[in-house]
Amino acid sequence: MDVLGVDIGGSGIKAAPVDVTKGTLTRERIKVATPQPAKPKALAEAVRGLVAEFGWSGKAGITFPGVVTDGVIRTAVNLDPSWIGVDACALFGAATGLECQVINDADAAGLAEMRFGAGAGQQGTVVMLTFGTGIGSALFIDGTLVPNTEFGHIEIRGKDAEKRASDRAREVHELDWAQWAGRVDEYMSHLEALLWPGLIIVGGGVSRKADKFLPLLDGLRARVVPAKMLNDAGIVGAALVGA
Repeated sequence: MDVLGVDIGGSGIKAAPVDVTKGTLTRERIKVATPQPAKPKALAEAVRGLVAEFGWSGKAGITFPGVVTDGVIRTAVNLDPSWIGVDACALFGAATGLECQVINDADAAGLAEMRFGAGAGQQGTVVMLTFGTGIGSALFIDGTLVPNTEFGHIEIRGKDAEKRASDRAREVHELDWAQWAGRVDEYMSHLEALLWPGLIIVGGGVSRKADKFLPLLDGLRARVVPAKMLNDAGIVGAALVGA
């Protein structure tokens, strides 16, 4: 069965139909820039446009970079604050005419990796971290998702971790890979002290360049691996939720 997956990020929105039995995209994904400012009406229109490009009329799952409970947005740190309190399921459903489900973006990526990727079959505590505009997180205990963790906001040196260690922070502060890896290592060490995971999966756009920084991480007990689905994990996870 194919379900449309839509992955909303702070800088871009990606979408593609997904075979949810295999975890594979069945058509080439389409990406558009996230509207600025990223207010609800503008974002809903962008999603509507992607649905129209695919000529989609079936089920859809949509990710959101913030806490989502029962389809309602509770936080929107990297988007517009006017999202808080919005029923995203109702908004996107009205804009697209589709039956939609909405989930936190990192949770979606984690679900995909645990089903089809680097976490498949892994028991115990697993953490998925997505490094992009911010740092998203997903926590799994024996394969079960603990939803809406916000570990990107752990305080490191008086600041949200994502202000120091996100991929955007790497670009803004013009850090080389070794400098950035040092910040990521410090962040993950704090997280490890709280959760003691057996596996940390690194996703987000920067996962395509995992070979440039993962070998530089040296202060961790957990096994740290790149996401197998790279930056498509959010699309696949969204589709899983929408199925």
